[in-house]
Amino acid sequence: MRLIFIFIDGVGLGEQEAGNPFVYTETPGLARLLDGKRLTSKAVNHESLKASLFSLDATLGVDGLPQSATGQASIFTGVNAAAFLGRHLRGFPNNSLRQLIAENSLFKQLKQIGYRVTFANAYRPPFFELLRRGLPGCRYSCSTLTTYYGGLPFYSLEDIKSGRALYMDITNEVLQRMQFDVPLLTPEQGAQQLLNISRKFDFCLFEYFLSDLAGHLADSNEAGQVVTRLDQFIGSLAEQIDPDQEMVIVTSDHGNLEDVKRRDHNLNRVPLLMIGDEYLRRGRGRHLNDLTDLLPLVKELLAEGGNQKKPIRRICNR
Repeated sequence: MRLIFIFIDGVGLGEQEAGNPFVYTETPGLARLLDGKRLTSKAVNHESLKASLFSLDATLGVDGLPQSATGQASIFTGVNAAAFLGRHLRGFPNNSLRQLIAENSLFKQLKQIGYRVTFANAYRPPFFELLRRGLPGCRYSCSTLTTYYGGLPFYSLEDIKSGRALYMDITNEVLQRMQFDVPLLTPEQGAQQLLNISRKFDFCLFEYFLSDLAGHLADSNEAGQVVTRLDQFIGSLAEQIDPDQEMVIVTSDHGNLEDVKRRDHNLNRVPLLMIGDEYLRRGRGRHLNDLTDLLPLVKELLAEGGNQKKPIRRICNR
């Protein structure tokens, strides 16, 4: 079993109301996965033949609004980073969280078990000078530090051209506006590229963070465009995977985009969308509570993916 883990920054499960871009924007890709339902709190625990939608607590039992640094560190280490610090931390990890990631990197843990892992995102040229210097300072994302301390290579824009990496906006529009010579992709082509990358590994991580930026703008048009792109990307990926061999996991660190009436994060639970083998995902929601449960879930899925008794259990479940 190969896992494609898509981390989308700043997407919670909002209400079925007009101010939610997952409601006022058409999302046919997600609708196909959720039997016509929208990606809202109302659809939580819905399980179809193709996908299951569960929810996770992003507050981690700590007062205040969930933030990116502690939420992402919790996802990528399996440790409650907010409780570890005694508060939620926005933006980038501080030195304490950096040490936590260095010791507990998701990639480090999976490599120690023997899995082949990769971070599919590509980086622009200035980053590689910082990498040569050992990533000094504190303005690096949790995914970057997780990759760094996991001992993995970082991909460049040349890797995008050769099909070995994907930029964080999926389509390369941001890079083209910055005058970089890279091909423009559709979300569907981006999905195909990510799938091709993932098939060389047991676990593949991809991060998309324009969702959180759009949420902070509180611009309904921008939020709708982000939702459309994500819907096309996820929907296309779901159509292309081999459900007997591949599973897609989509999740986030805190709510934001789903409520365009405000510019800040919120207390909403975040989605855990699982796409793929029904046997491996059905009923998982009963054992999932918060962001720290994601890393154990990944390990369980990778371990159980080769279970030869799967068809027998699937028949019993029906």
